[in-house]
Formats: sequence, structure tokens, C-alpha cells
Amino acid sequence: MHTLNLTQSSPVTFSKSTNHRCSINASSLLNPNLISRTHNQTALFNKASTQIGALTTKVSNFGQIHGYPFGRSSRSTSQIHDSGFRRDHFDRIHGNESGFFPKSGSFITKAAASESESSPEGDASADSKPKSKTLQLALVFGLWYFQNIVFNIYNKKALNVFPFPWFLASFQLFVGSIWMLILWSLKLQPCPKISKPFIIALLGPALFHTIGHISACVSFSKVAVSFTHVIKSSEPVFSVVFSSFLGDIYPLKVWLSILPIVLGCSLAAVTEVSFNFQGLWGALISNVGFVLRNIYSKRSLQNFKEVDGLNLYGWISIISLFYLFPVAVVIEGSQWIQGYHKAIEAVGKSSTFYIWVLLSGVFYHLYNQSSYQALDEISPLTFSVGNTMKRVVVIISTVLVFRNPVRPLNALGSAIAIFGTFLYSQVTAKKAKKPEVEKQN
Repeated sequence: MHTLNLTQSSPVTFSKSTNHRCSINASSLLNPNLISRTHNQTALFNKASTQIGALTTKVSNFGQIHGYPFGRSSRSTSQIHDSGFRRDHFDRIHGNESGFFPKSGSFITKAAASESESSPEGDASADSKPKSKTLQLALVFGLWYFQNIVFNIYNKKALNVFPFPWFLASFQLFVGSIWMLILWSLKLQPCPKISKPFIIALLGPALFHTIGHISACVSFSKVAVSFTHVIKSSEPVFSVVFSSFLGDIYPLKVWLSILPIVLGCSLAAVTEVSFNFQGLWGALISNVGFVLRNIYSKRSLQNFKEVDGLNLYGWISIISLFYLFPVAVVIEGSQWIQGYHKAIEAVGKSSTFYIWVLLSGVFYHLYNQSSYQALDEISPLTFSVGNTMKRVVVIISTVLVFRNPVRPLNALGSAIAIFGTFLYSQVTAKKAKKPEVEKQN
């Protein structure tokens, strides 16, 4: 039997039936030094537990920022998924608000940036970002504008001496198709998985893209580049009207914003020196084609969210080439050889003509590719404003290069139409921004 007798001054005695005794002095248990050491060890243990908890919180926050499994919430996952498939991208490139989508990685980067900005370290590094961001933005816009200007200039030069827009439009799609095949083969751009349903879903948008592209080329061949761009600025009008027929509802501000576009385009058409009905109808049909492409793509491509905008545009270019080239051969094929010899005589050197045609094809694809990269770097509202200003820059540049006569009323009509496009982009961008804010809240 064990017995324990504990008093402050008496020893602790354990007794056994074998009569062996072990003595412990109880006063040692109450030693102040021993108690102090016990408290210190307990404090160290609590401090270590607090540090481990803080480290766990940081790891969880890191996972939420960068999309890793640590602490990923359902809300952040859905936002990343939605950002990877924004169907409004393609239409914003051409002046509207619906279409294809940018790369999904841009949202993750922006989410990480927003989280870092809320921390003290982010506040310290945020001061050094505006300058580099402004420089990057200026570089993106400058490259985008430059490529668009070069395309319009050399496209018009080639059409002036070789007035066969069906051939030139086919060649531009051919160059874009070869360009994308090179990017995919060299793995500079990830190649999307191709399936029969994907190709079938692309047939409709590619057909309307073909109509829009060839109609624009026909317009460029008949009238001044500046006039074609003024008429093409009326594309939002067709977008609102067609979308309304399909059930979309627009507020009064949107309808009011398209009135200056209609007024400006009408005034510019009446006072245009190089006015031609084929050029006018070509630009209008181009607007119809691109608007129907954007609307149809929303309905047919909803199940292919993993394909980014540049890959989608590449495959549409390839399919459009198969649509356009056989028709071009039927319409113009018999005149190409004779037109080629006349073009060489007009230019003087065959190499000059080759360069013009080649540059029109290369820069047609490059400026479309840059537009996708621009939307990855900036907000949709900034992109819409930049796209409107791009049209102004192209009009002014082509007027200076080709010395097209511009009447005062024609310039006024062009300015009113461009201003209406600017108002439309502002109104629709704010309208699209409200549902996103409400969804996040």
C-alpha cells in the first residue's frame, strides 16, 4: 500500500509493503526558483504557439492570393473562373462591348496585387509601381496604334495599284493563319485542343467574321480610309439594334449616346469628297458582319471557356480563309494576272508591290494581336477610350499620308460620330461594371 503524507515542513514518504522507503522533501516543490522556471517555460510555449498560429494564417492568406489550395475560398475560385472567360473582349476590339475573352492569368495577378496593396509591404512598393505601369501602358498603346496605322496605310497603297480586295483580304487571313501556326508549333502560344464540336461552334462566327472583313476591304478600295473608319464608328448602332431584337434591354442613356453617331456619320457621308455607294455599303455591311459575329459567338462558344482570345481569333482566321478564298477565285480570279502586271507598271518595282502586300497582311494580324494584349493590361473602360482615340489617330494619319481633301462639314461630322462612339463606350462600360460590383459584394 502506498501512502502520501504532504506538509510544508515534513518530508514526503512513499511506503511500500516491502518496507522500502523513498523520501522527498516537500519544501523543494514550493521552491521559488523552480516555480519561476516553470512560468518561463510556459510563457515560451505560449509564444511559440502564437507564432505557429500566425504562420498558419499567413500561409492561408498566401493561398487565397495566388490561387493555391491553402485556404482557397469558393468565391475566389469562381472569380478566377469567370475572369478566364470574358466574352466581351472581341467586340471591344472593334468598338463594342461583347465578344471574346482575355487570358485568365491576368485576374490572378490583379488579385495578388490588390492583396499586397492592402498590406504595409504593398503600400511601400505601390509608390514605385505607377511609373512603370504608365510606361507599360504607353508602350502597349503606342504599339497598338502604330501597327494599326501601318496596316491602313499599306493596305490602301496596295489597293490603289491592285484594286482586288477579295485577293488582298484572303492574303491577310492567310498570313494570320501562318502566323498562328508558327506560334503553336514553336510553343510560343499554347495550342488549344481541337474537337469536332469546337470546329462546328466556330463555323458561324467565322462566317460573319469573313463577311465583316471582306466588306471592310471593299470599302477601303472604293473610298478614302478616313471615310471608311467614320462609317465603321457606327458599329455600336447596329449592336444596340440587333441586340434589342434578340431581347436585350438598354437604358435610355445608351440610346441617346448613339444619336450623335448617326448624326455624325450622316453628315460625313453627305459631305465626303470621295463618296461612293459601294464604299458606303461596304462599311455598313462590315458593321453588320462584325456585330452578328459577336452576338453569335456568345451563343455558340459558351462551352469552350478554356480557349483564350488569341487562340480563338487564330482559328477563326483559319476557317475564314477557307470561306473566303474559293469565293475570291470565282469573283476576281480571272483578273489577278492582268491586274498584277498593271500594279507592277504603276509601282515601278515588283519588290515594292510585294512589300506593300506583305506588310498589309502582317500588320493586319499584329494589330489584332496587340489589341488582345492591351485588354489584358488595362480595364475595359480604358480600352474603349483607347479604341476610340485609335480611330481618330488612324483617320488623321491617313488623311496626312494620302492628302485626302476634307471639307469643314465633313470634319465636323466625323468628330460628332467619334464623340458619339466615345459616349457609347462610357455608358456601356459603366453599365457592365455595376453587375460585377454587385456580384462581388
